[in-house]
Amino acid sequence: MKKTLALWLDSDVGHSFRSSPVAMLAAAIAFVCIFCSVFAGWVSPHNPFDLAALELGDARLPPAWEAEGTRKYLLGTDDQGRDILSALIYGARISLVVGLVSVMLSVIVGVLFGLLAGFWGGWLDAFLMRVCDVMLSFPPILVALLIAGVGRAMFPNAHDSVAFGVLIISISLTGWVQYARTVRGSTLVERNKEYVQAARVTGVSPWRIMVRHVLPNVMGPVLVLATIQVATAIITEATLSFLGVGVPPTSPSLGTLIRVGNDYLFSGEWWITVFPGAMLVLIALSVNLLGDWLRDALNPRLR
Repeated sequence: MKKTLALWLDSDVGHSFRSSPVAMLAAAIAFVCIFCSVFAGWVSPHNPFDLAALELGDARLPPAWEAEGTRKYLLGTDDQGRDILSALIYGARISLVVGLVSVMLSVIVGVLFGLLAGFWGGWLDAFLMRVCDVMLSFPPILVALLIAGVGRAMFPNAHDSVAFGVLIISISLTGWVQYARTVRGSTLVERNKEYVQAARVTGVSPWRIMVRHVLPNVMGPVLVLATIQVATAIITEATLSFLGVGVPPTSPSLGTLIRVGNDYLFSGEWWITVFPGAMLVLIALSVNLLGDWLRDALNPRLR
């Protein structure tokens, strides 16, 4: 493990990372958010899912530095008496899981369709690209909102896992198009290069050529796009939760907390909205900065 890390730090990408303070700061913020989300049960001071431990008398308490605040709730409480800090940690975990899983699903579908369209061409390429054109003609948030709303209407009494599945599918269905078009354009260039022609002459099967030869050479732009799309997926999840068609209301996601706090924003309970909003901006900004750095680091013209 140490040897692999040392080799990576000595590589061009590692040197670019070490020479970029913005990338190092963004990576540190992302690492802290991921660490706290993964180990939320040990990091958070309270468990916002434990309904028996909630006290309605502690609802809408201000942060600890306010006059009516208490050290028990460092960032205050929401309308149900849940600790805002604990809800942020658990909410970030929900947002990160939904964002990462939806992006992974989008990458798998988009890369597969992009490889098929770019390598085989013909009617398959024309059909898949027309499907992409149709998907791009609708706003992604509108498609996600429609699918999430239909899914919740079809399964009104479904378990929380089903609701999370519908949310992930609704985000993934609008995200695979960009990967498909990106991979298709790169595959059109790679399939005419000499190493692909040599593999064909030696009798290598088309599927093996796509997986072993073409795929590794088209994954650079996909990695950059996936990194940036994680932030987009997290914001989309927060938007859907804010509109009431995202995660279940009992789950303290960042979008749900912002929606709840919006009702009390003008009555003085600003912390219910401000802190989840700041957390959402911090996560999205750090991921976007990492994506910008990765785009520059993988571009040989900028080395």
